[in-house]
Amino acid sequence: MTVSLGEHPLQQLVLKIHSRCDLACDHCYVYEHADKSWKTRPVVIGQDTVSRTAARFATYAREHDLADVTVILHGGEPLLAGPARLRAICDEFSQAFAGVSRLKLKIHTNAVQLSRRHLDVFREYDVAVSVSLDGDQAANDRHRLDRRYRSSYHRVLRAIDLLRTEEYRHLFGGLLCTVDVANDPIAVHDALTALSPPRIDYLLPHSTWDTPPPRGSSGSATAYAEWLLAVFDRWTEQGRTVRVRTFDSVLSTLRGGPSLTEAMGLAPSDLAVVETDGSFEQVDSLKTAYDGAPATGYHVDEHTFEQVARHPGVQARQRGLLGLSRTCQECPVVQSCGGGLYAHRYSSEREFDNPSVFCEDLRALVDGIAERITDRSLSPAVLDPEALRFARQELDRTLLAYANQRLAGHPDWDETWPALLRLDADRSTAEHLNRVLSHPYLRAALRSAEAARITAARFARVAVAAAVHAHAPLRLAWEQWDREMHLPTLGTLTLPAPGRVEAVVSARGLDVHTADGTRLAVRDQLTDFWRPLSVLKVAAAEPLLIDDADPRRAVYPAPVTDPLTPDELAAFRERLRAAYELRAERGPAAEDDRNALRVDAVTPLVAGAGVRLATDGLGGLGVAVDFEPDLFVRELPRLGRRARLAALRATTDLHVLGNQAGRLLTEVVDALGDVAYWGRGTPEGVRALARAGRTLAALAELPDRDLTESGEVLAAELRAEWDAIAGRP
Repeated sequence: MTVSLGEHPLQQLVLKIHSRCDLACDHCYVYEHADKSWKTRPVVIGQDTVSRTAARFATYAREHDLADVTVILHGGEPLLAGPARLRAICDEFSQAFAGVSRLKLKIHTNAVQLSRRHLDVFREYDVAVSVSLDGDQAANDRHRLDRRYRSSYHRVLRAIDLLRTEEYRHLFGGLLCTVDVANDPIAVHDALTALSPPRIDYLLPHSTWDTPPPRGSSGSATAYAEWLLAVFDRWTEQGRTVRVRTFDSVLSTLRGGPSLTEAMGLAPSDLAVVETDGSFEQVDSLKTAYDGAPATGYHVDEHTFEQVARHPGVQARQRGLLGLSRTCQECPVVQSCGGGLYAHRYSSEREFDNPSVFCEDLRALVDGIAERITDRSLSPAVLDPEALRFARQELDRTLLAYANQRLAGHPDWDETWPALLRLDADRSTAEHLNRVLSHPYLRAALRSAEAARITAARFARVAVAAAVHAHAPLRLAWEQWDREMHLPTLGTLTLPAPGRVEAVVSARGLDVHTADGTRLAVRDQLTDFWRPLSVLKVAAAEPLLIDDADPRRAVYPAPVTDPLTPDELAAFRERLRAAYELRAERGPAAEDDRNALRVDAVTPLVAGAGVRLATDGLGGLGVAVDFEPDLFVRELPRLGRRARLAALRATTDLHVLGNQAGRLLTEVVDALGDVAYWGRGTPEGVRALARAGRTLAALAELPDRDLTESGEVLAAELRAEWDAIAGRP
């Protein structure tokens, strides 16, 4: 069995629990757009339907070994279901997922009906509450009136005031605001931030090419971008004290991170919808396209989530770049824009084979943010390998600080954070904390879409691993949600059962105490419950960590293996030893070589996979179990170039983010790497050198402002290298 790439399981469920609403918002996609299926559905979901849905989703989660799932209670207006029914729904899902996956319950509401009775239910089941509000009263009343055409504004504010009280504050998920360019962007943003939400989502109004969005009195083709950029500037002026998902997503993708919203970016959709009658639907924003657009023909009484995941409409939203129109595929900002929301691409002529109806807005928004955030100064990291290593460590600290912002107040985190600070404050232990934080699979998780789900337990294990390496005393306790407790850079401990654990690091080593009183003594040797990772010492190189067990190691463009058997591991170690001995015989690159590959962990890949960098290029090396040592040695210089470029991009700006200079730098680095791999005298090497020359010429023709000072230094270095290989003076 192998861990396979390319599988995108469903991890979110939108459960429609009430199909009617107590407001009459004229921009609502459920009642005011093309799809009219709500008219034929039950007003309230039945408990039998809830039970069947919960059971089927839990079965699917168990089969796919999902660590986390999210269930979003939705409508219509879900509060109309009433506190008793809401409690029964929450209880049904909580019981279904007990011992299967961590369940996150959420509700999206207009909050008009929100009361203490509702909030007491939500507190019992830890339900995060997101509230729809379009800004100040003038902005909100433009669309969000009740069925008697009265303002809903003050009723919503009263509900938010209740949600912000000390006993319920932890349930506040954020505010959802639909953009109307007729509203004052600064007034809207200031009104929302005054409510101190943990997050704001600015949502483009659901529109298609058949029903394009209004563009205000200016009629500007980029009216929505101009509106959002005005908010972005205000948000930056305020110190970005509130998370804004659209902006956070663009900032993330511009720097090579994940998309944080389905509305932008290329991340595959992981969402299914169940209506009040038990029908499975695709994402319900499709209701804006045409009548019946979200329908699958499936029902929870007869079909499984596995069947829904394989539905062509669901898979169409999981194809990434290949699922976009040709216009989008050729766009330089596609990684950030992602073609926009799937529903916004629809036209009756070409269906979904279009850019978003907000295409010009999205391009202007991404370009505008990129120009605002690009750091044009010269970074020492582009000149010196040690400076680059230090910059990577600073990035790790930034990611750690982000985790502290999110997790502060959680009891386990409030014990873990001081422990991390103590380890970081002492030079003798800080180097070991650096070692664990720089582990590629921890770093990849922090920079991925999973970052929003990073838990206190993950960092407790980081602190424990660093303390073990440093032989520093430490005592930490946390809630361990599964039996396999992986300590990054060390190994995997198999617990008798999930539950509360306490780890004690002392001069003797590590002892782990479980809730049932079991004491597990973790030492260097393999035992029935402890499987340490293997470390290979090779001449003239740092010891190599062979990590075949980290649960998040599948970050390569090829499948990883299951943990190796002792015989398989011994054979793999010998291949690596032979490869490094061969490298030493051929004269490895000098230690100060800027393109020397620094390997923090080697992970076995399936046979035939070759030698691969981790997808983010930062420290991980995947090596096929049947690799040839000669191929390994030839690959290192090429992979070293790519890894250095990835590290530079993670720590400094080489160009205005999102422009074509980034693609050209990648192509030059790849071409010069191919010359190093094939040899300058081979036909393949000659072709690669010519390709590098053409790309350098294209790079030189770009406007001066496209490259930063750091980018200009790197481009000059690449040109000098090309000149030297080509025999130019």
